[in-house]
Amino acid sequence: MTPAAPVPIEYRLIGPTEGGGVGDLLVGLDQRQGRIRLQALISEWLRMENLVVLTGSGTSVSAGGKTMANLEKEVLATIEALPDLPPSIKPIIESRKNAVASASVHGAPIGFEAWLSFIANALVVAESVGAPFSAVTWPETPAPNTADLRWFVRRLRIAIFSECALSLPDTTSATSAKGIAPQLAFLSKLIARDSNLGRAHLFTLNYDTLFEQAMELLGVQYFDGFTGRAAARFDPSVYGLDIYYPGEVAEGRVRRFDKFLHFYKLHGSIHWFEHGDEMRARHPDLTPFQSYATKSPADKAAALVPLADKTPSVGILPTANKFAQTLTMPYAHLFRSFQVRLGIPQTFLLVLGYGFGDDHVSRIIENALMNPSLVMLVIEPNPDSPVIERIRRYKDLGKRAFVLCPTTDAFAAAPFTFATFDDFATSVMPDVQWLDDFLRLRRFEKQIASSETPNDLSAGAGV
Repeated sequence: MTPAAPVPIEYRLIGPTEGGGVGDLLVGLDQRQGRIRLQALISEWLRMENLVVLTGSGTSVSAGGKTMANLEKEVLATIEALPDLPPSIKPIIESRKNAVASASVHGAPIGFEAWLSFIANALVVAESVGAPFSAVTWPETPAPNTADLRWFVRRLRIAIFSECALSLPDTTSATSAKGIAPQLAFLSKLIARDSNLGRAHLFTLNYDTLFEQAMELLGVQYFDGFTGRAAARFDPSVYGLDIYYPGEVAEGRVRRFDKFLHFYKLHGSIHWFEHGDEMRARHPDLTPFQSYATKSPADKAAALVPLADKTPSVGILPTANKFAQTLTMPYAHLFRSFQVRLGIPQTFLLVLGYGFGDDHVSRIIENALMNPSLVMLVIEPNPDSPVIERIRRYKDLGKRAFVLCPTTDAFAAAPFTFATFDDFATSVMPDVQWLDDFLRLRRFEKQIASSETPNDLSAGAGV
């Protein structure tokens, strides 16, 4: 009887081979052998001195988030449905939509973030006093006045805010890493590495606060560039700080606090807002936005106006412009930090949920590949993605760029199941005992809460 053929592995790990070319490092291995090799390589890379993580919109999809292309589509559709849409703004939106629709003919237009920057910069020019010029030319549309541009920027911000006001799902009933939000699984494994190594540096292009919510649940301490509590101010000097146990707690020795990382939001956040000439941060109540993403554009437009009136000015447009010093400071410093971290020796760059659609970010990564001791691993759930060919070309820059993607057969059987952020966080990254302890604690908290009857609570209130 012929023995059954081994089950093929779901993944391909494309990167430099011993022969000097680019190929699949898992080829010829069965499911078990392939996973052992894959996790061994990832474990080795995670022990490198300088750990840098870059995450994009793909890391928020399972929580209701949208890719940048879908976010742009939803935001512009909502603004077009607003009853007070100025006549001068509609042609600007139509011009942008036409540019995106004709990408296959005229080439890909600039990304959504870059387009937002130009819109915001136009407003800065219009509002500037004493500048050498007072207006910009709009080649395909009539020039909007300052009031219309101000309306447009305000509505763009609140529409993006509303789409990105995501909340983590409940975790109290989960029994394993596969049953919890992937942000929780990812962060718990990320910070489980030896505290004697360099701190992890997590950079994200996302506006949502899913990672912040996950760190709060896990008890992870982090510095995000802001100081203060009630209305934190942006102060990049905090990135030079660390957290240690006091000597008397650690038997006379000062010891590093293990659950800690540095966190950078390259394109801003829904909890940032402008206060005078400062950038502040304050986490808002996300409850009113929980059903927003499921509404039609017309219903979103109806909900957007009252939400806009109650929400402070949010600083989530990536406006690292040359005209407003107040906005240049956060974004320019954060991008500079990203570039500096990638130039440090013994660096492991892990890229998740990012499709290399932001030229500014991609150029920084490509320049960093000149760092002779940098290793990059890109997680890509689509085996036909142009990202894979891009990583293959990086061989000319250095022999340390890898991409993890599903095999063609695995993708055909279960599209966008393997090598997603969720799959990587819960199944591919090596397990840690610390996560199991966290899950047991959450279940215990739920049991305590459910055992408290109304009579118990009322009796306790009378004590």
